[in-house]
Amino acid sequence: MKEEENKRSKGKRYEMLAAGYLKGKGVKILEQNYHDRTGEIDLIGRDGDYLVFIEVKYRKNTRQGDPAEAVTAIKQYHIRQTAQYYLYSRRYGDIPCRFDVVSILGDEICWIKDAF
Repeated sequence: MKEEENKRSKGKRYEMLAAGYLKGKGVKILEQNYHDRTGEIDLIGRDGDYLVFIEVKYRKNTRQGDPAEAVTAIKQYHIRQTAQYYLYSRRYGDIPCRFDVVSILGDEICWIKDAF
């Protein structure tokens, strides 16, 4: 249980770091750590005309690979399902959407727009 709490608090810390980074790039953060019965999305924001669903991944080093590589096809599927429910539940009409990844490797932040 303690390891899970540490993992969760570490994830939240890097989500906050990513949110700050994105705000500095002009993204308005609407939701942090959004979850519902279909899944979880780290950040949801507005970038110009786009509603953006953002997955945040952190790695201390490349020993386990690049953080962005951890956003697997299955993870992408779950994010899409959750995004679809979010759009429905918030009654968004025909709004352009994008799926981005913020990859944090050590101290380096990489924002991958339209990642999937």
